[in-house]
Amino acid sequence: MASLIFVTHPEVVIDPNQPVPEWPLNAVGRGRMERFAETLVGRNVSAVYASTERKAIDGAEIVANKLGLSYRTDEHLGENDRSATGYIAPPEFWEVVAEFFGRPHESVRGWERAIDAQARIVKAVATIAENEPSAGDIVIVSHGGVGCLLTAHLQGVTIGQESRPSHPGGGCYLVLDRAPLALARDWRVIEDSAVA
Repeated sequence: MASLIFVTHPEVVIDPNQPVPEWPLNAVGRGRMERFAETLVGRNVSAVYASTERKAIDGAEIVANKLGLSYRTDEHLGENDRSATGYIAPPEFWEVVAEFFGRPHESVRGWERAIDAQARIVKAVATIAENEPSAGDIVIVSHGGVGCLLTAHLQGVTIGQESRPSHPGGGCYLVLDRAPLALARDWRVIEDSAVA
């Protein structure tokens, strides 16, 4: 059965003077993604997708190039919209993230509501799984926040109660069954090469 591998981008170049969606992967993130791409060689990966954010595109490009594929972008795979605040430095950022997940029906500081971001990411992933014409595995490179929201939906739990990626720098993945869309393997770090 074909799978869908949902990957959160790994470490990025944090630049408070640049819009967050334009941040690229840093050297550590690129190296981790290159090693992950190696683990996909020999699998029947037939399609690669990314959000339109630079860090996800960087990750998808690494995977696609390694596998001799092209990649496509979909803006609906993007992270929750935080443009109302722009960059917020830790530890304040993590406090706002906790509010975002803790009050999913409210806009926290003007951010996209968690329930809206969840509906968007679930629809985007389901649409790709259903409409991708190739029959092999699909790799989607996206983001940790919406990955958690997708996980909550797949686990049938309230937003904020889902399992979470374990690596603080990102670079984790889920394995989903394509049809019907269902969680086949919970979060693992991309260094765990047992994708199957």
